[in-house]
Amino acid sequence: MRLFDYWRSSAAYRVRIALRLKGVAFEQVPVNLRLGAQRALDYLAHNQQGLVPALEAEGTTLTQSLAIVEWLEETRPDPPLLPPDAASRAMVRSLALHVACEIHPINNLRVLQFLQQRLGLDEDDVKTWYRHWVDEGFASLERRLGATAGTYCFGDTVGIADLCLVPQVYNARRFSCDLSPYPLISRIDAACLRLPAFADARPERQPDAA
Repeated sequence: MRLFDYWRSSAAYRVRIALRLKGVAFEQVPVNLRLGAQRALDYLAHNQQGLVPALEAEGTTLTQSLAIVEWLEETRPDPPLLPPDAASRAMVRSLALHVACEIHPINNLRVLQFLQQRLGLDEDDVKTWYRHWVDEGFASLERRLGATAGTYCFGDTVGIADLCLVPQVYNARRFSCDLSPYPLISRIDAACLRLPAFADARPERQPDAA
Protein backbone atom coordinates (compact mmCIF):
# COMPACT_ATOMS: atom_id res chain seq x y z
CA MET A 1 0.00 0.00 0.00
CA ARG A 2 1.04 3.59 -0.63
CA LEU A 3 -0.32 6.43 1.47
CA PHE A 4 -0.11 9.90 -0.04
CA ASP A 5 0.37 11.89 3.09
CA TYR A 6 1.34 15.21 4.66
CA TRP A 7 2.80 15.11 8.13
CA ARG A 8 0.52 17.78 9.59
CA SER A 9 -2.71 16.87 7.80
CA SER A 10 -5.40 15.89 10.30
CA ALA A 11 -7.15 13.69 7.76
CA ALA A 12 -3.95 11.84 6.86
CA TYR A 13 -3.13 11.52 10.57
CA ARG A 14 -6.41 9.59 11.07
CA VAL A 15 -5.49 7.13 8.37
CA ARG A 16 -1.95 6.65 9.69
CA ILE A 17 -3.40 5.70 13.07
CA ALA A 18 -5.86 3.28 11.51
CA LEU A 19 -3.20 1.58 9.40
CA ARG A 20 -0.97 1.13 12.42
CA LEU A 21 -3.81 -0.14 14.62
CA LYS A 22 -4.63 -2.70 11.93
CA GLY A 23 -0.98 -3.69 11.60
CA VAL A 24 -0.89 -2.85 7.88
CA ALA A 25 2.47 -2.17 6.25
CA PHE A 26 2.47 0.87 3.98
CA GLU A 27 4.78 3.24 2.13
CA GLN A 28 4.39 6.96 2.79
CA VAL A 29 4.52 9.34 -0.17
CA PRO A 30 4.82 12.92 1.12
CA VAL A 31 2.67 15.59 -0.55
CA ASN A 32 3.78 19.02 0.63
CA LEU A 33 0.58 21.02 1.06
CA ARG A 34 2.48 24.19 1.95
CA LEU A 35 4.22 24.14 -1.43
CA GLY A 36 1.01 23.29 -3.32
CA ALA A 37 2.12 19.79 -4.35
CA GLN A 38 -1.50 18.61 -3.98
CA ARG A 39 -2.41 20.74 -7.02
CA ALA A 40 0.29 19.29 -9.29
CA LEU A 41 -0.96 17.21 -12.20
CA ASP A 42 0.92 14.10 -11.14
CA TYR A 43 -0.83 14.15 -7.76
CA LEU A 44 -4.23 15.03 -9.21
CA ALA A 45 -4.01 11.75 -11.10
CA HIS A 46 -4.27 10.06 -7.69
CA ASN A 47 -6.81 12.38 -6.08
CA GLN A 48 -8.82 14.67 -8.32
CA GLN A 49 -9.85 16.80 -5.31
CA GLY A 50 -6.24 17.76 -4.70
CA LEU A 51 -6.43 16.71 -1.06
CA VAL A 52 -4.66 14.24 1.19
CA PRO A 53 -4.83 11.45 2.06
CA ALA A 54 -5.07 9.05 -0.83
CA LEU A 55 -4.40 5.35 -0.38
CA GLU A 56 -3.29 3.10 -3.22
CA ALA A 57 -4.32 -0.42 -2.34
CA GLU A 58 -5.32 -3.59 -4.17
CA GLY A 59 -5.36 -2.00 -7.60
CA THR A 60 -7.41 1.07 -6.70
CA THR A 61 -6.97 4.48 -5.11
CA LEU A 62 -9.15 5.44 -2.17
CA THR A 63 -9.74 9.00 -0.96
CA GLN A 64 -11.47 10.72 1.97
CA SER A 65 -10.06 9.68 5.31
CA LEU A 66 -13.17 8.16 6.88
CA ALA A 67 -13.98 6.23 3.72
CA ILE A 68 -10.46 4.80 3.84
CA VAL A 69 -10.85 3.91 7.52
CA GLU A 70 -14.20 2.22 6.86
CA TRP A 71 -12.62 0.24 4.00
CA LEU A 72 -9.86 -0.90 6.34
CA GLU A 73 -12.49 -1.91 8.88
CA GLU A 74 -14.37 -3.96 6.29
CA THR A 75 -11.33 -5.63 4.76
CA ARG A 76 -9.27 -6.07 7.94
CA PRO A 77 -11.79 -6.37 10.77
CA ASP A 78 -9.27 -7.24 13.49
CA PRO A 79 -8.91 -5.35 15.73
CA PRO A 80 -12.35 -3.79 15.29
CA LEU A 81 -12.75 -0.02 15.27
CA LEU A 82 -16.53 -0.17 15.48
CA PRO A 83 -18.72 -1.87 18.11
CA PRO A 84 -20.70 -5.01 17.23
CA ASP A 85 -24.26 -3.62 17.44
CA ALA A 86 -25.81 -1.19 14.98
CA ALA A 87 -26.86 1.47 17.50
CA SER A 88 -23.38 1.66 19.03
CA ARG A 89 -21.75 1.78 15.60
CA ALA A 90 -23.99 4.72 14.69
CA MET A 91 -23.00 6.49 17.91
CA VAL A 92 -19.28 6.03 17.26
CA ARG A 93 -19.67 7.27 13.68
CA SER A 94 -21.61 10.27 14.98
CA LEU A 95 -18.81 11.17 17.39
CA ALA A 96 -16.25 10.81 14.60
CA LEU A 97 -18.29 13.01 12.27
CA HIS A 98 -18.70 15.59 15.02
CA VAL A 99 -14.98 16.25 14.57
CA ALA A 100 -14.46 15.36 10.92
CA CYS A 101 -17.47 17.27 9.55
CA GLU A 102 -18.24 19.98 12.10
CA ILE A 103 -14.82 21.16 13.34
CA HIS A 104 -12.09 20.14 10.93
CA PRO A 105 -13.42 21.39 7.54
CA ILE A 106 -13.73 25.05 8.55
CA ASN A 107 -10.29 25.05 10.16
CA ASN A 108 -8.17 23.22 7.60
CA LEU A 109 -5.23 24.73 5.73
CA ARG A 110 -7.04 25.88 2.60
CA VAL A 111 -9.69 27.71 4.65
CA LEU A 112 -7.07 29.44 6.78
CA GLN A 113 -5.11 30.42 3.68
CA PHE A 114 -8.26 31.87 2.09
CA LEU A 115 -8.99 33.91 5.21
CA GLN A 116 -5.48 35.33 5.19
CA GLN A 117 -4.62 35.61 1.51
CA ARG A 118 -8.00 36.49 -0.04
CA LEU A 119 -9.92 38.16 2.79
CA GLY A 120 -6.93 39.92 4.27
CA LEU A 121 -7.25 38.71 7.86
CA ASP A 122 -4.07 39.04 9.87
CA GLU A 123 -2.56 36.18 11.84
CA ASP A 124 -4.32 37.12 15.08
CA ASP A 125 -7.71 37.19 13.36
CA VAL A 126 -7.09 33.80 11.76
CA LYS A 127 -6.18 32.34 15.16
CA THR A 128 -9.33 33.86 16.65
CA TRP A 129 -11.37 32.17 13.90
CA TYR A 130 -9.64 28.85 14.56
CA ARG A 131 -10.05 28.95 18.32
CA HIS A 132 -13.72 29.96 18.09
CA TRP A 133 -14.66 26.90 16.05
CA VAL A 134 -12.58 24.56 18.17
CA ASP A 135 -14.31 25.87 21.28
CA GLU A 136 -17.71 25.61 19.61
CA GLY A 137 -17.08 22.00 18.62
CA PHE A 138 -15.23 20.81 21.71
CA ALA A 139 -17.80 22.23 24.14
CA SER A 140 -20.60 20.14 22.67
CA LEU A 141 -18.32 17.13 22.15
CA GLU A 142 -17.23 17.23 25.80
CA ARG A 143 -20.90 17.07 26.82
CA ARG A 144 -21.55 14.14 24.50
CA LEU A 145 -18.52 12.22 25.69
CA GLY A 146 -19.81 12.49 29.25
CA ALA A 147 -22.44 9.94 28.25
CA THR A 148 -20.27 7.61 26.14
CA ALA A 149 -16.65 7.69 27.28
CA GLY A 150 -14.69 5.12 29.20
CA THR A 151 -10.98 5.06 28.63
CA TYR A 152 -11.69 6.19 25.06
CA CYS A 153 -14.48 8.06 23.29
CA PHE A 154 -16.87 5.11 23.41
CA GLY A 155 -16.22 2.80 26.32
CA ASP A 156 -12.88 1.12 26.82
CA THR A 157 -12.12 0.12 23.23
CA VAL A 158 -10.35 2.35 20.72
CA GLY A 159 -12.58 3.26 17.81
CA ILE A 160 -13.00 5.51 14.81
CA ALA A 161 -14.02 8.45 17.00
CA ASP A 162 -10.63 8.39 18.73
CA LEU A 163 -8.88 8.44 15.34
CA CYS A 164 -10.63 11.75 14.65
CA LEU A 165 -10.28 13.27 18.10
CA VAL A 166 -6.52 12.93 18.58
CA PRO A 167 -5.48 14.85 15.40
CA GLN A 168 -7.96 17.61 16.26
CA VAL A 169 -6.52 17.96 19.75
CA TYR A 170 -3.02 18.08 18.24
CA ASN A 171 -4.07 20.99 16.03
CA ALA A 172 -5.86 22.73 18.89
CA ARG A 173 -2.59 22.74 20.80
CA ARG A 174 -0.73 24.07 17.74
CA PHE A 175 -3.06 27.07 17.77
CA SER A 176 -2.73 27.53 21.53
CA CYS A 177 -6.38 26.73 22.21
CA ASP A 178 -7.30 26.59 25.88
CA LEU A 179 -8.13 22.95 26.58
CA SER A 180 -8.74 23.39 30.31
CA PRO A 181 -12.55 23.46 29.82
CA TYR A 182 -12.35 20.01 28.20
CA PRO A 183 -10.86 17.61 30.76
CA LEU A 184 -12.56 14.57 29.26
CA ILE A 185 -11.25 15.29 25.77
CA SER A 186 -7.78 15.85 27.21
CA ARG A 187 -7.90 12.61 29.20
CA ILE A 188 -8.98 10.54 26.19
CA ASP A 189 -6.28 12.13 24.05
CA ALA A 190 -3.63 11.23 26.64
CA ALA A 191 -4.90 7.64 26.87
CA CYS A 192 -4.75 7.25 23.09
CA LEU A 193 -1.24 8.63 22.84
CA ARG A 194 -0.02 5.98 25.26
CA LEU A 195 -0.79 3.41 22.54
CA PRO A 196 2.07 2.76 20.07
CA ALA A 197 -0.17 3.11 16.99
CA PHE A 198 -1.17 6.63 18.00
CA ALA A 199 2.31 7.62 19.17
CA ASP A 200 3.97 6.39 15.95
CA ALA A 201 1.44 8.29 13.83
CA ARG A 202 2.19 11.64 15.48
CA PRO A 203 3.08 14.36 12.96
CA GLU A 204 6.54 15.04 14.31
CA ARG A 205 7.47 11.37 13.81
CA GLN A 206 6.72 11.34 10.08
CA PRO A 207 9.50 11.27 7.46
CA ASP A 208 8.50 14.63 5.94
CA ALA A 209 8.15 16.46 9.28
CA ALA A 210 9.69 19.91 9.03
